[in-house]
Formats: sequence, C-alpha cells, structure tokens
Amino acid sequence: MTSTPEVVVHANAELLAQSVAARLVTRLVDVQASRGSASVVLTGGGIGTASLAALASAPARDAIDWSRLDIWWGDERFLPTGHPERNETGARQALLDHVPVDPTRVHPMPASDGPDGDDVEAAARRYAAELAAARRPEDHGPFPSFDVLLLGVGPDCHVASLFPGLPAVYDERPVVAVHGAPKPPPTRISLTFPAIQAAREVWLLVAGEEKAPAVRLALSGAGHVQVPAAGARGRQRTLWLLDQAAAAQLPSDLRRPSV
Repeated sequence: MTSTPEVVVHANAELLAQSVAARLVTRLVDVQASRGSASVVLTGGGIGTASLAALASAPARDAIDWSRLDIWWGDERFLPTGHPERNETGARQALLDHVPVDPTRVHPMPASDGPDGDDVEAAARRYAAELAAARRPEDHGPFPSFDVLLLGVGPDCHVASLFPGLPAVYDERPVVAVHGAPKPPPTRISLTFPAIQAAREVWLLVAGEEKAPAVRLALSGAGHVQVPAAGARGRQRTLWLLDQAAAAQLPSDLRRPSV
C-alpha cells in the first residue's frame, strides 16, 4: 500500500527550499527521538540542492543528531568521484561538508573511478548489496524503509533516473544501472520503484513553470511507465512540495497553500 499524494504550494522557490529544510529538521528529529536513528535519501537538481543549502544555514539544523543519520542517494550520474555533475558532490558542498555527519553512515552511489571501474552494472549491484546490509528487522522488504526520500521531477516526468519508457521503470531490483538516459550523462545508477515505494515518506520537490505540465500529469492518475513521477509514493506519506510556478496547471482544489 502507498499513500495518497498531498500537495503544498509555496510562493516561490526560495521559500520552498526553506520549507523543505524546516520539514526535514522536524521529521528527522522526531524519528531520532522515537527510534534513535533516522535515514534520508538525497536528490540533486536545482531545488534539491537549494533545500540542502537552506538546511545547512538554518539555525535549527543542530537539533538533528547528525551522527545518528544514515544518508543515501536516489540516483547518481556514473562519473568520477568529485565530478561537479555528481549529486554527491553537490550535496557535500551544500550540506554534508558543514555538519558533523558520521562518514560511515554516508552512502554515496559508486563512482566510475571506484572499485568496479567503468562497470556500471557491477556498481549498481554493489549499492544494492549495501542497501541489503543496512536493512533492519522493522523494515519493509529486503532493503531499508527510508524515513524520508527526496526526489526532484524532470519536465519529462522522470524521477531519480527513472525515465519514461526505459527498462528501469519495469525493474524489480532495488538498484539498477541506467543506459541511454535522454538527459546527459547517459549512464547512471538509480533506485527503482520497489525501493522508492518502501520509504515511509516520499517528498517530491518541484520548482519552475517548465515543470508545471509534469506536475499536472503526475497528479492526474497517469501510469508510472510513461509518467514515472506518478509512481513515486511513500508507504505512510507522499508530499508534493511545489512553488507557485510548478503548481500553475493544477486544479485549484489541489493547490493547498503553505502555512
């Protein structure tokens, strides 16, 4: 079972990023208070990285016990470590280099200069094995049930590196190699729908008028093969966190303003 999407609209992208940061603090602190540790899956892209930067500069960020937080990624460009186009690089620059994370609990997806070299299939299997090793008895399925999983949405409705019609949208493995992605670079690693839908909460962060058609399609009940964002749902909660431009094509009854 997955949850029904909730939509929250913010006035602009800057306020959206600040709101995401505040929500993350509240959610992660609550989980740590109840279970001792928490897990989050990070995303790249403009608004995803801006949200991490907002968290880094938020006074409340220190309420999170960073040493008891497991950090994962939803997808990655298969490029060398430190490459500016890697989501890991952006996340480290925006947030992780500024907070006292436990390096052993930071789980970047493999790079093309890693132990598997340029074998992206082996790299995907390596990340799947790392997920399986992190599974706890209370988790749902053979991989962790992440507490918060962040996703961006592309104008073509892709989430993570699950692009419309490509084989990865059908795959039942938790992590797959992606070849021939229509957005460069073409070779990537991505979580799949089974891993995404096992998360307790999935938050989709979307800003900009060029994303408005994708938001409308994803919330219209379309299928996830051609509209992957429609399949991105959490078990307990699914939040679409939008700015006004991204929400412009939604019916007014779906556009709940932020409070």
